[in-house]
Amino acid sequence: MLRVALPNKGALSEIASTMFKEAGYLQRRDSRELVLVDEENQVEFFYLRPRDIAVYVGRGILDVGITGRDLYLDADVDDDVEEQLSLGIGKSAFRFAAPIGAFNDAKQLNGKRIATSYDILLRHYLQKSGIEASIVRLDGAIESSVRLGVADAIADVVETGNTIKAAGMEIFGDPLLQSEAVLIGRVDHKPAGLDVLIRRLNGVLVARQYVMLDYDVRREQAEEACALTPGLESPTVSDLANSDWVAVRAMVKKSQTNNIMDELYDVGARAILVSQIHACRI
Repeated sequence: MLRVALPNKGALSEIASTMFKEAGYLQRRDSRELVLVDEENQVEFFYLRPRDIAVYVGRGILDVGITGRDLYLDADVDDDVEEQLSLGIGKSAFRFAAPIGAFNDAKQLNGKRIATSYDILLRHYLQKSGIEASIVRLDGAIESSVRLGVADAIADVVETGNTIKAAGMEIFGDPLLQSEAVLIGRVDHKPAGLDVLIRRLNGVLVARQYVMLDYDVRREQAEEACALTPGLESPTVSDLANSDWVAVRAMVKKSQTNNIMDELYDVGARAILVSQIHACRI
């Protein structure tokens, strides 16, 4: 049975649980449940702290897990764990921040004190960049460390940056890391059921990004219309009872749907319909 770790609480927990439901897996109904067995799909789910998931996977206790890229790299299990799939959700960036005007480049942090909850991730970055600075490890409220005199700057995961601004600070330098939710697994470990799980999750990601577009168009305009809707491989073109017209079906990016519909209408397409894709295998 495939053993999968999922976040036990927080925004990442909701994201992961929803994705697995859409992929056809059983999920817990009570947030207090720590273990759930999906007999039909032969998967056992363990709900753990997101920061601990990479450790369990790296030590071979669990097969795969979903966590943030920042948390996985901060667990210092790089040699034993690898990313299996980027989920494209829960995006954030690991950035430096300091009081406004204090710094404008990471190199200026030489000899300074940097507060962070991601000491391993920060240490690797400083070593790689040739920056010698002291790391102050804190568990939370990193933004207060500078005002309290504990640090000169901070390194933290930033989504909107509103908390940084509210603390009278600004982001500077390039991102240390672009993070998102990822599926991680052990290096060279391919347990039974993993290929199916990855294929299902990929199907969810594609279904969220695309819609199915159907329309009718005159045969002489079909080539021009199909150029607007090439689909993933090729659009499906079918004859209609009226031989002057054909029906076309293709997957299109959800974000581009309305623009494509307008362009199709201008070409001469009619009966343009859009439908959601609930699941797919690509």
